[in-house]
Amino acid sequence: MPTTLLQSNLPGLNLIHRGKVRDVYALSDRELLIVATDRLSAFDVVLPDPIPGKGEMLCQISNFWFARTAHLIPNHLTGKSVPAALPAGADAALYTKRSVVAKRLTPVPVEAIARGYLIGSGWKDYQATGSLCGIKLPSGLRQAEKLPQPIFTPSTKAPSGAHDENVSFDAVVKAIGADLAGQVREATLKIYAFAAEHAAQRGILIADTKFEFGTDEAGKLYVMDEMLTPDSSRFWPAGEYRTGISPPSYDKQFVRDYLETLDWNKTAPGPKLPARVIEGTAAKYAEALKKLAGIVID
Repeated sequence: MPTTLLQSNLPGLNLIHRGKVRDVYALSDRELLIVATDRLSAFDVVLPDPIPGKGEMLCQISNFWFARTAHLIPNHLTGKSVPAALPAGADAALYTKRSVVAKRLTPVPVEAIARGYLIGSGWKDYQATGSLCGIKLPSGLRQAEKLPQPIFTPSTKAPSGAHDENVSFDAVVKAIGADLAGQVREATLKIYAFAAEHAAQRGILIADTKFEFGTDEAGKLYVMDEMLTPDSSRFWPAGEYRTGISPPSYDKQFVRDYLETLDWNKTAPGPKLPARVIEGTAAKYAEALKKLAGIVID
């Protein structure tokens, strides 16, 4: 059975960051141990209830995509054994499937988002302005409509508890320089195109997805953190897709849709989730993992 982990505890290792989902430990000045917990964030707020097995599923689907896109851009994986990196006394069964030993990189301070369909904050921005991240879009588009071509729509990397904000490409250039901004945009769209084709062959539409990038000491760009997971993407079953609605999904949109029915101001603390939402979310993640990567969760 999948394990459940709300917060990691690895005495002897230096915890350097506890994010919304991932806990990051220093192994050396060149390597990290990244642990995907079962925490779930929605609207940039970490919810109080874990989704059992979620971290294992996120880690496995990320590793699937990292392996299949290595010809497009290098990634942060070292390939080193997780059990060998754990401190003495740690429960290897709890951590092995949800953790990776990764290169220690300097994060690029941008949320790199590719959109193929008009949904979420992109749909809201389009309704208000007719544009998205400074990109003028055709008039008359409907919610969830496929865009003429995928677009790069970056956002800020907000601190925990704050909301990311969509920004223009010019703002990214100003923040990180034209050369690196161009590399990030190119890599984002290239990975998205590759993944969207793979997913479409398996009956899934990738509406949008978010990537994290980092650079090494030589300035070389890597994709890192997670990749094309139900946490970082909107996955729609192709057979149920239609415009004008927020389509059914294999991702945490299921939780977002539930939260939208509550009288909650989308600030911490987040509300507790009923058992049916927890179980339904876990089932959707497992189905995405099976359809996209052929990995079955027992």
